[in-house]
Amino acid sequence: MVYNYNGLWKMLIDKNLKKSDLMKKVGIASSTMAKMGKGLPVKLEVLARICREFDCNIGEILRIDY
Repeated sequence: MVYNYNGLWKMLIDKNLKKSDLMKKVGIASSTMAKMGKGLPVKLEVLARICREFDCNIGEILRIDY
């Protein structure tokens, strides 16, 4: 199972933000960003904070590939 965060990466590009900007705005640890970059699962709370920041739902930032 691969966790695909391409929706999030596209959203960052569209908003002209870097991953480091996201880390600061939402309070994400670098280890969590590394997991996301490798397509690994992260805590639901992290995804919820991202969704709150960008006013979106989880399906817009995460897709699970089987």
